[in-house]
Amino acid sequence: MVEGLLRDFVQEDWLGLIDFTTLEKQGGSYVTDDLREREDDIIWRVRVAGEWLYVYLLIEFQSQVDPWMAVRVMVYTGLLYQDLIKSGAVAAGERLPPVFPLVLYNGTGRWTAARDIAELIVPLPNALARYCPQHRYHLIDEGRIGVETLDQAGSVAAELVRLEVLATDGPDAVRPILRRLSARLQGPGYASLRRALSVWFARVLLRRLMPDEKIPELHDLVEVETMLAEHVEEWTQKWKREGIQEGIREGILEGERRGELQGKADALKRLLRRRFGELPQWADARIDTATLDQVDGWLDGMLQASTLEGLLGGQPPESRRPAG
Repeated sequence: MVEGLLRDFVQEDWLGLIDFTTLEKQGGSYVTDDLREREDDIIWRVRVAGEWLYVYLLIEFQSQVDPWMAVRVMVYTGLLYQDLIKSGAVAAGERLPPVFPLVLYNGTGRWTAARDIAELIVPLPNALARYCPQHRYHLIDEGRIGVETLDQAGSVAAELVRLEVLATDGPDAVRPILRRLSARLQGPGYASLRRALSVWFARVLLRRLMPDEKIPELHDLVEVETMLAEHVEEWTQKWKREGIQEGIREGILEGERRGELQGKADALKRLLRRRFGELPQWADARIDTATLDQVDGWLDGMLQASTLEGLLGGQPPESRRPAG
């Protein structure tokens, strides 16, 4: 799984130097000085050009982006180094091993947080710049992985990303991926992985798709595949009906909101005409494309505004006529 994640989604030259036969998981979680354990991070190590590289994998399940992720990564890396020193893995006089921090994010919104701690620190004058820390992490944002990348990827990790991405198309869309996983993970060596994937599929993916359905406990991918085959038609129809109903509800709300917006926009235009005369085309266009919050803000600012440009945010450059 980890090898596939690196091969398929980390497009960097140094991967060609990795000896994946040496890839091994490091046991234990890391504990801060106030004794709070963190178990949402997974640490592996692998030989790169004969030297150990530590892959610090952070799986970020939050639906919202953490703007301080770069700080967290720097702290976690420091704790890893501290543990390596305390355990004697790195002796006095030796250099610390490189660390590759990898953040795997599966939230719905685009990841917008800084990826280097230096981006979060106030810029310093040249004489002080060398004291500014730099520590970057690599991001895998599942929702932004391109179709071409997924088509070329062949690992089990890539199949899981496909499940996350295609699940929004309904229960029937996940069946081919599930069949491929079930056929691929045969044999006793994959028993633990099959069990973990089955639990994740039942407790997370299916409940996300069908929140009102009672999903039984499943312990193997064959059980998942059988259950899905028995219910997929019924669930797909229900999923479509609920999607249509949700679309209707959203449409009604949007209509109500749009009606309120249109009424306030018309009122704003009337008030502006009384105060500033006939509105130029750019002002009409700006009001017509504004949000309800923007229109409310302009209505509130009517009394304080001395010019139309000052109220609406300035005249667009392309609408200004050259002087003379």
